[in-house]
Amino acid sequence: MREVLAAIAALDGVTAVSPILQTPPLGPSKRRFANAVALLASDAEPPALLRQLKAIERRFGRRRGRNWAARVIDLDIVLWSGGSWGEPGLTVPHRLFRERDFVLAPLVRVAPEWRDPVTGRTIRQLRARLTRPVPASRGRAGVGP
Repeated sequence: MREVLAAIAALDGVTAVSPILQTPPLGPSKRRFANAVALLASDAEPPALLRQLKAIERRFGRRRGRNWAARVIDLDIVLWSGGSWGEPGLTVPHRLFRERDFVLAPLVRVAPEWRDPVTGRTIRQLRARLTRPVPASRGRAGVGP
C-alpha cells in the first residue's frame, strides 16, 4: 500500500492519508481488503486524474475484466473539490460512496467536514447515517395477531 501511495504522491502530491483499514469483501471474493483514502492536491480535472490512476493500477498488476473479483488494487476518484463531474465512464462523486463504509470509514478520518456536493451532508453525517443502528421492527401497523 505504501508503494501505491508513493506512486500517487508522485503525480501531484498527497496531502493526507487515512489509516489502512481491513474490511470484509463485497460480492463473491473470500479475501479481506485493505482500504485507505488519500487526499490529493492536483490541478488535473477528473478525467486526466483517472487516466493517471488507471496507469498506476496497471503498473501494480491490475488487469481489467471481471467485476467483483479479488484484485491487486482499485483506485477511484470519490470526491473532487470542484463539486460534481459527469461523463461516460466517470461520475464524481462516486455514485456508491454514500453506501460503502469501506469508503466512508477511512474518509471520515481525513476529511470529516468535507461536504457531498449532491446531498450537502458532511462525510461525518453520511457515515453516521450509514452506520447507525436500525431499530428492531415491531411489525407493520395493522398486521399481526
